[in-house]
Amino acid sequence: MKFAFSTLGVPGMPVAQVAALAADTGYQGVELRAHPEEPVHQGIGARERAEVVREFEQAGVEVLTVAGYARVAAAGDDGPVHEELDELLRLARDVGASYVRVFPGGGDQDAGDADALAARRLGAAAETAAESGVRILLETHDSHRTGADVSRILGTVGHRNAGALWDVLHPWLGGEEPEQTRAALGPYLGYVQVKDVVSGENLAPVPLGEGALPLGRCLGLLDEDGWVCWEYEKRWYPQAAELPGLLTAGREHLLGLVPGA
Repeated sequence: MKFAFSTLGVPGMPVAQVAALAADTGYQGVELRAHPEEPVHQGIGARERAEVVREFEQAGVEVLTVAGYARVAAAGDDGPVHEELDELLRLARDVGASYVRVFPGGGDQDAGDADALAARRLGAAAETAAESGVRILLETHDSHRTGADVSRILGTVGHRNAGALWDVLHPWLGGEEPEQTRAALGPYLGYVQVKDVVSGENLAPVPLGEGALPLGRCLGLLDEDGWVCWEYEKRWYPQAAELPGLLTAGREHLLGLVPGA
């Protein structure tokens, strides 16, 4: 099993430092938060994109994902969503990422309407993704927090380049057992995002293994050659402990949960 961490845990850290941090703490990959607050986002030019590639290649670390904020089930015209997806796919291609992360964002729409919007947009974007050698992953999040929710959309899309990202927090908050989530996402699963929180009422990040999430059950359901990414939400909880000092212990904790490791 291969491990990555998200730059949501190290807000604003320069690319070279991120790559070196991953290498120094034994992580094989990094999920890059694509936002104007960060060094890597859709607005950077060719020189900056090439520099991202160089830094990660020199460190021997993979750019796993461009973690975008497109909301594929959001009400409104398709045009802006398609444009955002295209920009994210170009960025992922240029920096050598395997995946683009997107959110549902269906809001309070009727579930059927939100599903149809998301499926239509993902179906179109999946063709572009295939041409770029990138896979779009719809995260279990917000309006579609469970595996069952996300699988309704992806089953309609029916394209290999549109898959699922299992954020272990949201199905748990939605009352879905890990075994149910894994079964629902089975044909579509790209990789898993892990984190830990004390309870459903207190979502501030804590070191892996110190919270209530069933991480062992989740990892026990995964393929042995898959990716697991630690998304530590430091950006949203500035009072949380600094991630760099937690990374080595976190990776060791995850490794201890992998069957046969």
